[in-house]
Amino acid sequence: MKFFEHSAKRIFRKEGIKTLQGVVVYSPEEAMQASSEFGKPIVLKSQVLTGGRGKAGGIKFAENPGEAFEVADTLLNLEIKGEKVKHLLIEEKADIQREFFISVSNDRANKRPIIMASAEGGMEIEELAKTSPEKIIRYHVNPLKEFFPYEAREIARKMGVGSDLISPIGDIIWKLYNIYDKYDCEVAEINPLALTDQGLIAADAKLEIENDALFRHKDEMERNNFKKKDFAFVKLPGDIAVIGNGAGLTLTGMDMITLYGGKPATFLDIGGGASEESIKMALDLVLNYSPVKVVFMNVLGGITRADDVAKGVIAALESSKRKVHMVIRLTGTNEEEGQRLLEEAGIPFEISMEEAAKKAVELCEELKAQEASEE
Repeated sequence: MKFFEHSAKRIFRKEGIKTLQGVVVYSPEEAMQASSEFGKPIVLKSQVLTGGRGKAGGIKFAENPGEAFEVADTLLNLEIKGEKVKHLLIEEKADIQREFFISVSNDRANKRPIIMASAEGGMEIEELAKTSPEKIIRYHVNPLKEFFPYEAREIARKMGVGSDLISPIGDIIWKLYNIYDKYDCEVAEINPLALTDQGLIAADAKLEIENDALFRHKDEMERNNFKKKDFAFVKLPGDIAVIGNGAGLTLTGMDMITLYGGKPATFLDIGGGASEESIKMALDLVLNYSPVKVVFMNVLGGITRADDVAKGVIAALESSKRKVHMVIRLTGTNEEEGQRLLEEAGIPFEISMEEAAKKAVELCEELKAQEASEE
């Protein structure tokens, strides 16, 4: 679950990291009113869940209420990387003297958290990572041991900041790691951490909770109106949709399609324990994705019941206006009932994943040859 900046900052403040007090607005009129109440120059920040909003023009300044109205009107009609801006965070324009970068994230390769910090922050941090990687301090934390404040101060010292900043920056690093740990985060980041006349302030905030840990953070889900997706869906440049119950099984299905000369059009993981309704929803997605000529469904029923899969498939095909050929590998829990339902509906299935993948590719080639001959 990704947080909008204003929601992430609420948690940062709660856990002792200083931020500028802001107000969220949904219209140019509200922006004008907020600017009038601040009585000072303000910054208007588009609230989107994608990165790169600064370079995309999603952050602008206003000197007075009239300018705030005009800027807000522009930003609320902006689309950043496909995400429409629906609300803005307004804060007082800070007098930033220096910017730093601090991040805590999962290092999957090393199977432990990693703290990254730099004395140079802001929008160019990605470029800095490419051109001068030595300027970014990397510190792996042992998740089985407590992370102590003195370790955070050592990271600040290695950043090369002045002695007067080592303790305060170390304190923020320590608090940010505790947020990462307490909230089961994938990422907890401040970029930039700004040095102002009011001290160190998290001028921006990024927070993302691991989806598998959301059951421990139901209050945040409710506060952010977040609903966990029923499945993971990625479009790919092929013509055979691949669906599986589990990321590994879906990836294996994609490998099988590629092995036999086909090209996957989707990665769609319905997950373990998928219901008849979620299976129908997943199929509705791929059946309405125009490049798809054949659907290859790779299901090994464990928690997911084969008969529920069959019922979902039949319901999706019956309601779909677009007719797409399907090949299903279906085995596991209640497989006999699931296979019986598919057979009665005239939907082909296989027990072997290899045979099902091979049949899907062959069928796709036949369809393409048929289309070519008709042209």
